[in-house]
Amino acid sequence: MQRTDLPIDAILPELAAILASSTRVVLEAPPGAGKTTRVPPALLDAPWLAGRTILMLEPRRIAARAAAGFMAAQRGEPVGGTVGYRIRFESKVSAATRIEVVTEGILTRMIQDDPELAGVGAIVFDEFHERHLHGDLGAALALEVQATLRPDLRLVIMSATLQGERIARWFDAPRVASAGRSFPVRIEHPPVRAGEAWPARGWPFHLRRAVGQALAENDGDVLVFLPGKREIERAHSALDGLDRGAHEGGGPLRLVPLHGELPLAEQQAALAPAAPGTRRVVLATNVAESSLTLPGVRAVVDLGLAREPRFDPNSGFTRLEAVAIAQTSADQRAGRAGRLGAGACYRLWPQSRRLDAERTPEIAQVELSQLALELAAWGSDALHWLDAPPPGALAQARELLRRLGALDDANRISDPGRRMLAFGPHPRLAAAVLHARPDALPLACDLAALIEARNPLRGDAARNDDFRMRAT
Repeated sequence: MQRTDLPIDAILPELAAILASSTRVVLEAPPGAGKTTRVPPALLDAPWLAGRTILMLEPRRIAARAAAGFMAAQRGEPVGGTVGYRIRFESKVSAATRIEVVTEGILTRMIQDDPELAGVGAIVFDEFHERHLHGDLGAALALEVQATLRPDLRLVIMSATLQGERIARWFDAPRVASAGRSFPVRIEHPPVRAGEAWPARGWPFHLRRAVGQALAENDGDVLVFLPGKREIERAHSALDGLDRGAHEGGGPLRLVPLHGELPLAEQQAALAPAAPGTRRVVLATNVAESSLTLPGVRAVVDLGLAREPRFDPNSGFTRLEAVAIAQTSADQRAGRAGRLGAGACYRLWPQSRRLDAERTPEIAQVELSQLALELAAWGSDALHWLDAPPPGALAQARELLRRLGALDDANRISDPGRRMLAFGPHPRLAAAVLHARPDALPLACDLAALIEARNPLRGDAARNDDFRMRAT
């Protein structure tokens, strides 16, 4: 693969100089700067690394695979050589791997299993602004490891939309800023007709008109942001008529879904350039918001929603809900239209609506029993948090863990608690598996998988509580 110059290249010497004398740094670089795929390889030959491994955290599996694949291709190697990845249920690493791209939960397990992180020289937290629970926990644990066991460990936090000054104060680290590569993006708010604004059932008609407008007014591909797989399927049906050349300039038009549940081959196809003479409409979740690069996009259509975790006190579980995005996310999404030249973003919400400035961290809005169990296994919750867990939610989580037998009265982890942690699912489900009779253990495992995994059913069937339907 031919190497092209990227904006991040200009600040790589400065970044290397800081890490030669300091063990932490905060890197701010807008989308398109190249930070995800340029920074880890630039550190490989640093004397302080001494042949050890660089771990890079990616919030999503699809981004982890893509980043590892791109860096490996730049070196002319297969994935699993110098560059590999490790995600849930999948690993491509070898004894030769020096850059390992991992999802956030993997780092937590690595630190819990080996607090000294033997063989690891640096941890890079990519897209930290997404503020996932395991990302916050991983950063807090890494700071603890560096302060107590590994003063030589290098820690790099990088993101496109950081609260840089606040992050740097918390991280006690210098800041480095990179320019981006972007062109002007025109923002449009197409008028909404009655009954066609989210969550009314008619929103796909509003989307169809906006996509048609984007195709008529712009060259290249159109990227559509939707909250989840269900909405992608509805949008695909609504846009199906456009798939017969019913757009400006005629010619083939492909509708391409992109979300984390797609088979790997379909994900890779969505990330590849369109065939000559073909235009694409990519229907994506927020996996396309930051670390993934989609070639050929000149227009964005944004529904303004993302599916994020929210605690449901009625069930005691965290559920994914479609909620309004923050302004930082809206800006990043719009920026996707300005990578190749001047572009346009069509926002499908009223211009008068005001979005929250920043994304709320998961730690402030999800059920915390899994976090409380991780902290008990670690032996302390006196970590250096960017945003500490809410005391009330943490107390509620510990009360649940005591009732499940995972913690004793002093909130120390029990042997059953360690087994629950090793199982992986939510502590409620892990406890159910742990306490199942031997003859019912396969059934308990199947039920736990059906409850915790995303519901495969769609439409009205998805709201049916009969789990037998999911198993058929």
